[in-house]
Amino acid sequence: MTATAKRKASEVVDDAVPPTTTAEAATTTTTTTTTKVVDLIKNLGGYDNMISQGAEGRVFAVTFLGKPAIVKQRFEKTYRHPILDKKLTKSRLNMEARGMMRARKLGVITPTLYYVDTHQAAIYMERVDGASLKELIRAGAMTEEEMRDVGEEIGRVVAAMHDGGLIHGDLTTSNILLRARDQKVVVIDFGLAHNSIIPEDKGVDLYVLERAITVTHRSAAMFEHVMAAYKQHSRQWSASFNKFAEVRMRGRKRSMIG
Repeated sequence: MTATAKRKASEVVDDAVPPTTTAEAATTTTTTTTTKVVDLIKNLGGYDNMISQGAEGRVFAVTFLGKPAIVKQRFEKTYRHPILDKKLTKSRLNMEARGMMRARKLGVITPTLYYVDTHQAAIYMERVDGASLKELIRAGAMTEEEMRDVGEEIGRVVAAMHDGGLIHGDLTTSNILLRARDQKVVVIDFGLAHNSIIPEDKGVDLYVLERAITVTHRSAAMFEHVMAAYKQHSRQWSASFNKFAEVRMRGRKRSMIG
């Protein structure tokens, strides 16, 4: 090969090699956009109107979209990993919202759901004008006829949920309201609600309700009306009652043992 041919071949090879890039050119620069989370509860004045606070969260009274509303906010669990805590909290918020909506489809009156805020772990819902069954029982303000009517309505409501495969999980008298305008039973706090058709779960629901209602001698009669109405409206009442009896027996044994 002549000197001229060698020079031309060298030029071809040099042209085929891509230009050398520096580390700065090879590095891709990404712009991170920080999303500012709005403290909606603060903006609505909720922190100045706290109604109650428990182990799982706190409840505020606000006006949302021009309507009286309740905000239920879950606490952050500092003992859990932040990512895990966020996922679990979001899951439970969604479960509570779905439980409320499913109960309404089954004919159960619940507060109207307005908004689920996953950033602040809060649920916005209708503020029901009424009193809890717990308050009414303690005040002794209900007549025997009223206790019968309320007991029958509760029995129908619980039967509808159970036959629809919905377990409330916390059927206490604090979570049952009597609406002021028509004395209708309103079920609240579906934070522990879940789907189940297992008779054991239904029996536990009934046992929790019995323990909550039968705190006085007068109110004990109300639970009899609850069970009579449940039997009348539930298609699976027999299996639920059998498990309720078993759960009640286990509860009594634990009380005796301490």
